[in-house]
Amino acid sequence: MSEPSPSFGAPLRAWFVHISRSGRGGLSFWILLLCVAVFLIVCGYGAFIGVNKANLHLAFLGGLSGFAATAIGAAAAIALRDIAARTQDIMLGFAAGMMLAASSFSLILPGIEAAQALCANQLLAACVVVAGLGLGVALMVGLDRFVPHEHEKSGRRGPGAQRINRVWLFVLAITLHNLPEGMAIGVSFANGDMKVGLPLTTAIAIQDIPEGLAVALALRVTGISALRAALIAVGSGLMEPLGAIVGLGISSSFALGYPIALGLAAGAMIFVVSHEVIPETHRNGHETPATLGLMLGFGVMMFLDTALG
Repeated sequence: MSEPSPSFGAPLRAWFVHISRSGRGGLSFWILLLCVAVFLIVCGYGAFIGVNKANLHLAFLGGLSGFAATAIGAAAAIALRDIAARTQDIMLGFAAGMMLAASSFSLILPGIEAAQALCANQLLAACVVVAGLGLGVALMVGLDRFVPHEHEKSGRRGPGAQRINRVWLFVLAITLHNLPEGMAIGVSFANGDMKVGLPLTTAIAIQDIPEGLAVALALRVTGISALRAALIAVGSGLMEPLGAIVGLGISSSFALGYPIALGLAAGAMIFVVSHEVIPETHRNGHETPATLGLMLGFGVMMFLDTALG
């Protein structure tokens, strides 16, 4: 039997109540949350006052393209009654392959090149990007620990997760996926370089279509209507234009901000692929088709990066 439909604001109320009763651990959480909030506000503000307005415009349009692609996939879920689990796993594997290739060719390599131009030392340039990778992983680990969500195998995670309706846990998990994608788009346009921004944005938009479809279908399994599942999946895509502005602000904050931010976005995306997407594609026994889908996605992204970049 499916859980009852959630009321508006229910997940936040349950989360805040749990945190407020958590003693010292709750205090640590609030300190971390305050630091993250200040960081995001500063980065967002920096994106509006400290960067070229044309680059801000490009980053926001790139984020909107990811949102639009998510919406297209979610809308398709209304017309489609059901998609076989094998097909869904292949589609998600394709999305994972594109994200891995985008992280490598459109984020890490341009990051090393940009860092080398600033540092005039190849080893130091690699260290700068690796530091960014570490920050991206730390960001996602922190979100994984402190944002309530649900994993298919290990169950509910995060503070107060047991008190929150399963539908909202899906939504919060989707948010973890879309934030690094939006940040990657914003970072890719930080220098106004279309050779970096266009292939990456195209790749993320393409993989957002099957991702939006898969998310909407997963939400329908929880018992809500097809229309409401599609609307929730569409709403989750709003994190991409917001993440694009934050990513642009990070990359423009200081001299090494651009290569560090490229590494951060790559680290966050690789973490999501390994921690969430690939395990999801393998849980139904379709490892080989999902892996073939991943390789196809990787190859398509390589082609896009060569053709457009």
